[in-house]
Amino acid sequence: MQLFVTIGVMTAMMTKPDTWYVAFGPDRTIKSDTRATGPARTTKTFKSEVDAKVFAREIVAKGWTATAGTLNPVQPKRTIAASQIDNWIDFDHAS
Repeated sequence: MQLFVTIGVMTAMMTKPDTWYVAFGPDRTIKSDTRATGPARTTKTFKSEVDAKVFAREIVAKGWTATAGTLNPVQPKRTIAASQIDNWIDFDHAS
């Protein structure tokens, strides 16, 4: 019986849907950024807010811009603008 419950929990964890996204790309406002000739933006999805924050922190560290938010139909809906991303990824002041 215990094996069945454990497998059921593992299956539930593996099938958890993505709930967050991070849209990112080179900062096109910086004219010296030669990487700004590629695709405008890319989006990656994540199963948790923490995973999205970790990825967004890596993107911002590269000097790129990022926005984030919850995917539909997740409630409450959250959107993180590029101007708010630094505060959002600051784990010391996490909400």
